[in-house]
Amino acid sequence: MRDARRWLAGLTLTLGLTACATAPTPVERAYSGRFSATAQADARPSSVSGRFTVEVRGNRQLIDLATPVGTTVARIEIEPGRATATGPEMQTASGPDADQLIEQLLGWRLPVAGLSDWLEGRPEPSRPARTQMNDNRVSSIEQDGWTIRIDEYSTVTNKPRRLQLDRPQLDGQPAVSVRLIVDDPAG
Repeated sequence: MRDARRWLAGLTLTLGLTACATAPTPVERAYSGRFSATAQADARPSSVSGRFTVEVRGNRQLIDLATPVGTTVARIEIEPGRATATGPEMQTASGPDADQLIEQLLGWRLPVAGLSDWLEGRPEPSRPARTQMNDNRVSSIEQDGWTIRIDEYSTVTNKPRRLQLDRPQLDGQPAVSVRLIVDDPAG
């Protein structure tokens, strides 16, 4: 009986230490807000709107897109060299390019790869970009075929609050326009 207790105590300790050792990376940055996106190919526009959340944990990102009532449209997990996207019917795709995965699931590209940096008011640092400044703040970014215009900064966080992201029609892809309104933190 004593051996069984020792074994059980050892197992409990081992499981407890394993749980501590595999704790998730804490959230470094988080954003939430509303989005509306329109893709225009020929004369047929396609639109989607809803809520978004972006979490940055070290070199990993988690992006959720949901309808206005909270139904998940897409979940994108990005880490160096790999992205996984889950669509509205729980179909999953994996590969090296997050933007291409969203295109596979939704039918057109949304700019998810650079989003967490653009929400900070800066270009994604590992890829070429052009920026314009206004009053010592970034007012626009051109990167990855997108033009990101920062229309308003938050008076609470001093980070972008309203962003307009546009990509022209090219290579058989529709023109896409995305409007983001970032929530100010609660409290």
